[in-house]
Amino acid sequence: MEIIDTHSHLFVEEFDDDRDAAVERCRQVGISRLYLPNIDVKSLSLLLKMVEKYPDYCFPMLGLHPTEVDDDYSNQLALLKKQLSKQHSFVGIGEIGLDFYWDKTFRKEQCDAFSKQIEWAIDCHLPIVIHSREAFNETVEIVGQQYVPSLNGIFHSFTGTEEEANRLLQFEGFYLGINGVVTFKKSSLPDVLPHIPIERIVLETDCPYLTPVPYRGRRNESSYIIYTLKKVAEIYGMDEEEVARITSCNAQKIFTPSLL
Repeated sequence: MEIIDTHSHLFVEEFDDDRDAAVERCRQVGISRLYLPNIDVKSLSLLLKMVEKYPDYCFPMLGLHPTEVDDDYSNQLALLKKQLSKQHSFVGIGEIGLDFYWDKTFRKEQCDAFSKQIEWAIDCHLPIVIHSREAFNETVEIVGQQYVPSLNGIFHSFTGTEEEANRLLQFEGFYLGINGVVTFKKSSLPDVLPHIPIERIVLETDCPYLTPVPYRGRRNESSYIIYTLKKVAEIYGMDEEEVARITSCNAQKIFTPSLL
């Protein structure tokens, strides 16, 4: 059984004591690839160091996370764009987007950073991985303004309604990222997912965050994706192997063109 984690932060300091063991646990449960979205300028060296150690297993993205956007965001973007031109074989632009949950101080700057990074993706023919929290309408508006048929990617950590899913899936080539939230007791996803074609979702962990049941409350890791897989298979009434096959195929459709 091949499983792909399309969103793992296994390079962050929470894994400094057991990163190699965590990778081995990934292999043991059948994970064939880890896609690593960047956070900011400082995290990029950690990400690339992990990719260098596992070149055929870990695949890097480049981007500025919306919660890291501040009054210095233009300089951060300039530094990141310079790295993009150095041919590090980045497979996507991410994690980018909007987050108005914690702080709206840099709302305008977040929108500008998001738009600029979408431009990078279009220019470089790379997919984007979008973070959106308390900013659904704004996210849809910006993507809609810049959307071209060649643009594709993932709406990371989807937790919305059927109506919201339909609005996101109007963008052909985009998929919804489903993670441990689907296992939470109060999650609405078990009611929403049956209305979403499985051909338009991918699996992810967002580790070390959003730990699925039965490990909720602890540090998340990519190997825990099997619990998300089990829940998604239960919701769709399908075999776990078939869900793993379809969602992995979906992930390859997003990222493989940028690997060629």
